[in-house]
Amino acid sequence: MSQSLIDQAGSLRVGAVDFVSPDEIKVALDIEAPESVALNAGGPRPFPRVNGYLLIPVDEAFLVGQVEWLTVERSPFPKRRGMQDFGLVDLPYPLRRLRLNPLGTLRKLVPEGKYAFRRGADALPSVGAAVVLPTETQLRSIVESGERRSVKIGTSPLAGDAEVSIDPNRLFGRHLAILGNTGSGKSCSVAGLIRWSLEQATQMLAGGRPNARFIILDPNGEYARAFSGDDTVTARIFKVNPAEGETALKVPLWFWNSAEWCSFTQASARTQRPTLMHALRFVRDGQTEPTPDASHDMRRFLRTLVTTIRIEQNSGGPWGAFPKPKAFFEKLEKWKTGLESGLGSFTGVQQVRLKALVDMIEGLCRPRRVQYAHPDFTRQEIQDLLAATSDAHSAFGGTDADVIPADVDAPRAFEGASLLRGVEAAGEILNVSEHIETLLVRIRALLTDTRMKPIMGDAGETTLDQWLASYIGSDNAEDGCVSVIDLSLVPTEVVHVVTAVIARMTFEALQRYVKVNGVALPTVLVMEEAHTFIKRYKEDVENQDAAGICCQVFERIAREGRKFGLGLVLSSQRPSELSPTVLSQCNTFLLHRISNDRDQELVNRLVPDNLRGLLRELPSLPSQSAILLGRAAELPVLVKMNDLPKSQQPRSDDPDFWGVWVGKDQKGKSISRKTDWKTIATDWQAGPAAEGEIAGEEA
Repeated sequence: MSQSLIDQAGSLRVGAVDFVSPDEIKVALDIEAPESVALNAGGPRPFPRVNGYLLIPVDEAFLVGQVEWLTVERSPFPKRRGMQDFGLVDLPYPLRRLRLNPLGTLRKLVPEGKYAFRRGADALPSVGAAVVLPTETQLRSIVESGERRSVKIGTSPLAGDAEVSIDPNRLFGRHLAILGNTGSGKSCSVAGLIRWSLEQATQMLAGGRPNARFIILDPNGEYARAFSGDDTVTARIFKVNPAEGETALKVPLWFWNSAEWCSFTQASARTQRPTLMHALRFVRDGQTEPTPDASHDMRRFLRTLVTTIRIEQNSGGPWGAFPKPKAFFEKLEKWKTGLESGLGSFTGVQQVRLKALVDMIEGLCRPRRVQYAHPDFTRQEIQDLLAATSDAHSAFGGTDADVIPADVDAPRAFEGASLLRGVEAAGEILNVSEHIETLLVRIRALLTDTRMKPIMGDAGETTLDQWLASYIGSDNAEDGCVSVIDLSLVPTEVVHVVTAVIARMTFEALQRYVKVNGVALPTVLVMEEAHTFIKRYKEDVENQDAAGICCQVFERIAREGRKFGLGLVLSSQRPSELSPTVLSQCNTFLLHRISNDRDQELVNRLVPDNLRGLLRELPSLPSQSAILLGRAAELPVLVKMNDLPKSQQPRSDDPDFWGVWVGKDQKGKSISRKTDWKTIATDWQAGPAAEGEIAGEEA
């Protein structure tokens, strides 16, 4: 074996090592080395070529290096192998040099006669070691290395068009970022990766349906075409005002958690947020409707008092800085009035406990009603008040478990009108009615928005299990492997909240799947235009807006999703605007053409120093070409992605300005653009209901 390697190296030698470090090897090319095309490696091959591969024999294997740069230096005399013409006049002579980035080790397998590539180097060469061209077999072995490479995504033009295949576990299980400028082929890569993976799985199942789940969050409405009208890859399309064969997008209000409600309503932390929390507790427990049972109403009122006192006690409000004590004193006066109004309706121990609580509150309020009284309370006074309130609550059948529900964010159904009444009732109880008017206005505006009504639906319109089966997928993916959620017609004011709710519900459903079944349900969540929804935000802001809450959801998925079988695929044209937390959790990158200098700097920071030379090609990459690097690739490789038929490409074509101007496309086909603005104006002014009618008439 050693002899054959030496013989082989001698016939393919192109130079010698003259500088070695762990991340850099410099090579002096021989004068006899090819200058443009090598003919001795099994076929014509361009050499030397930036980002091409060279081998250096080390021990019983080859060290694989990738060419980063080439240069010409002037030498005082020619250096020929095997002889030195010291008698010649010293004249300048050009010598070619190049730099290699060591990538890994190529080792011959016995007895198969094939080669296996592995990242990392067991040993580095010494100065003077020969540098050789790889043969066709060796070149393909470098690119086509790795285990469980089951899905072909393209070919490598730098490695004799060797097949570039990936392991879906590595690609989707550890998060993938697809980055590149508009028009560089990102959307086709996203659609292609999904389609090629599902087609290969279908082929392995001999035509059976894969038990796969892809959820595409599509803000521009591009992907419906890519997965429609195809029996091989069946997709469910969810959108506002759906056409035939599509499903109406439904994200009920009762799916929203407290953080999402606070971000949408911009509830202030001091008064509006506690009020909203109390209201959400009411409606999640189904206690928003009036009941004829006075005992039940009093128990609910006392439960709210116990919860509020505990919150005030933990925050130090009653003895904090002014005006906190004064605000607590005003709450006590309000509570006393509410308790006294129901005092005559009860008898026995209920009346006794209630009377004791009223007397205690009166004892706390009386000395603070006088002029110039100090409103501060002592900790002992608050503890005694909490004990008396808890006793009264117990007398009406309340327990500690009733005071604070296990999960205020549990997705239990309620109507929007019930939440509105709950906020008003909580404002009365907490004596902050005058401070929650803006909160009520925002909630009313949401409930009366005709654009949102089709999305919100009614509380009884769908159940939680029905929604999960529709959007994530039913048992064995019987209704299709892909869910395309078209967000293009979702109102701008709520699109971030709707996106956050869908992503969070998917993540938490998979969490509970693991809890119940003990195993994960592999699912892939795709976020198109990720820079809009996973954007950097200020962490020190008291009230996060909807965009910040949306980003936090995806940050949590990026950090924890792998443990619960949720993979994340991001597609973005502005990586510099993405959340650093999410990007840092992506283990694989598919980089298309990137020309913006800020985006290039960010991408350069994501890869090791010795691989940055490959990224210098990013600004000049043609469409459909990309650089694959990270966990899913044994080594960074330039890929020409597989062709995707026009009918399977997302709807992201560039407008044909010239064709419209002259009335013909490049193939001579007639192009017409009529401008019937009356139809557009009618559709614009009609609202969602009429939009559906107009769409139906056009269909």
